[in-house]
Amino acid sequence: MGSIRLMCRPTIFLDRDGTLNEEVNYLHRPKDLRLLPTAANAVRLWNQAGFRVVVVTNQAGVARGYYREEDVKHLHEFMNQVLAEENAHIDQFYYCPHHPEHGIGSYKVRCHCRKPDIGMFEQAQRDGRVDKEHSYMIGDKWIDIEAGFRFGVNTALVGSGYGLKMWTEYQEEEKLRAGNTGWKTDDWENVSELSKERLGYFGETLLDVAEWVLRREGKK
Repeated sequence: MGSIRLMCRPTIFLDRDGTLNEEVNYLHRPKDLRLLPTAANAVRLWNQAGFRVVVVTNQAGVARGYYREEDVKHLHEFMNQVLAEENAHIDQFYYCPHHPEHGIGSYKVRCHCRKPDIGMFEQAQRDGRVDKEHSYMIGDKWIDIEAGFRFGVNTALVGSGYGLKMWTEYQEEEKLRAGNTGWKTDDWENVSELSKERLGYFGETLLDVAEWVLRREGKK
């Protein structure tokens, strides 16, 4: 008897803080959650287009003892309730509770799930096969782009959160490199690894990125 082949599905991997919601220092209380203005619209477009939408988020606050894993799960449930009011939803949330240096007890570990490593992506792959050619990692930090590249999906940087600062610094560095000035910033070692093939797109808002994805996939 032949094995059953699961259908691959295009997947949107989203960072959480600074991408879906406003940056709040160690966000864990539902009352502090503020979705970014275009986030629900973007998620709804992906839902309607047939993408599986998942969140992959580093949650070092758990490792540091600031809040519990149960608090993370509760916040994610609340986020989906808020999104549901806009006819949108996240299909699955994945989080890393570890930190290699500042963790407490068993949470102090150099794990495989903390971005830019790809453990959360691999778990998503086990939970439902990912069509990597038509999937995307979207976030506001270089570690999000690097994680997406390592996993083998398309990438986009969003201008919310830290994204605009990252993008502006990247453009400045590219100009300086072209001019052979030899000048470097402390962050250039990380940025220089992100060749143009790693960073597929920059959008000012998550809705801009969603519309780019749909155009690229012929769904708009």
